[in-house]
Amino acid sequence: MPAQPSVDFTEKVKLAAEVFIYGYPLVYNLHEIAAFVAGSPRFPMKAEYNRFGHARELAGPGMKFVSPNNDTLYSIAMCDVRNGPVVLHTPDTGSRYYVLQFVDAWTNNFAYIGSRGTGTAEASYLLVGHDYQGEAPKGMRVVRAPSSIFAIIGRISVDGVADLPAVHALQDRFTLTPLSVYTGGAAPKPASGVPQPDSRVKPELAWWEEFRVALAAFPPPAADAPFVAACATFGLTAPDSPYIQPDADLETILVAGEKAAEQQIEQLIQHMAKPVNGWQNALHGFDYNLDHFEIGAIDAPEWKIADRKIAYVTRALIARAGLWGNHGYEANYQMIYVDADNQPLSSEYRYELHLSELPPVDAFWSLTMYDAHEFYLVDNVINRYSIGDRTPGIQYDADGSLTIYLQKDSPGADKESNWLPAPQSGAFRPLMRMYQPKQVILDGSYVLPAIVRVG
Repeated sequence: MPAQPSVDFTEKVKLAAEVFIYGYPLVYNLHEIAAFVAGSPRFPMKAEYNRFGHARELAGPGMKFVSPNNDTLYSIAMCDVRNGPVVLHTPDTGSRYYVLQFVDAWTNNFAYIGSRGTGTAEASYLLVGHDYQGEAPKGMRVVRAPSSIFAIIGRISVDGVADLPAVHALQDRFTLTPLSVYTGGAAPKPASGVPQPDSRVKPELAWWEEFRVALAAFPPPAADAPFVAACATFGLTAPDSPYIQPDADLETILVAGEKAAEQQIEQLIQHMAKPVNGWQNALHGFDYNLDHFEIGAIDAPEWKIADRKIAYVTRALIARAGLWGNHGYEANYQMIYVDADNQPLSSEYRYELHLSELPPVDAFWSLTMYDAHEFYLVDNVINRYSIGDRTPGIQYDADGSLTIYLQKDSPGADKESNWLPAPQSGAFRPLMRMYQPKQVILDGSYVLPAIVRVG
């Protein structure tokens, strides 16, 4: 009979798994930041630090990023303010919805500029690090970032292909300029970018080395001291890498802890919120920011997960399933894996979603189709990846309600206007987005109906 692992070993693996979950969003986010700057087929654009990269077409299945939206054009910038502040200029977008969401290295949403947060008038802002002591040019509001590297995830609403040229013109008027250049001086030296791990660490411990250097570069808030102490247990606060020639027991524990954590994330991700009619509401899924709130971000108890341990597990799950998503007060996300009989949604069958009451929003709403494994958009013959209140030709019922058909094959020419194609095979996961949700969504009064299998 094989020997059973000791209680001490089991507890250490459990703690290592908790540490992995704590650090997972930071490491994953920095991967995506670096990939964006370097250029990656996962993104439809690239840009150097402190410059916007603009998507010129709506997202499709070629965008290999978790749960991208198909409602807006993305304008994204990765900022590094270690060499000085940056001036952000935003144009007047009139009645057009837009949001610039600021995400720190740990994936905390810490500021919002746009329709809800600041209005749509032309403005300029000074983006600085948390320890910046200088003055801002007259008329500029300061946005202070908790980490020296952060992302700006911009979304500008698009009303179909014909609207693209107008949005392109707006995108080009969103600019970032080093303060030194803005005031007539020399350009700063190039950004340092994402810290690099020690290349001598073998692949089995590569994640831990990446977390070690990231933890040093982007320290968490002081209230995270117990989590940092747990990190220190495994050498993550050491100035030099302990993973080049690691102790055999340490390596075994870390490898086992990483595997256990990844399994936990995949298991928990499908149970992030108690379903209502099968829908899991991520209204408070992004409430893990507890420490740093700038312009447009709401600092209130109802938008915080008070228990830090729960907050950081939630943060890891969100990073896995919906990296760079907005707080619920900016956009409410609801995802679903099952039908009205609690059976997994599958391309084998045909389904209907009947909305007797349309989602109550101040901006717009859409339902987007994803596969249930990678959460990528689903390729289909009509090139439709989402459906909503702005979908051309959508047909409402006589009473103003709406029926959406979810299946892999056409529901017939008379119903194609309301068809959201499912994958040709396998499970799928639709996601409802409600931009600038009204109070009845925020307080839970509005409930989405179940998806019903019809064949």
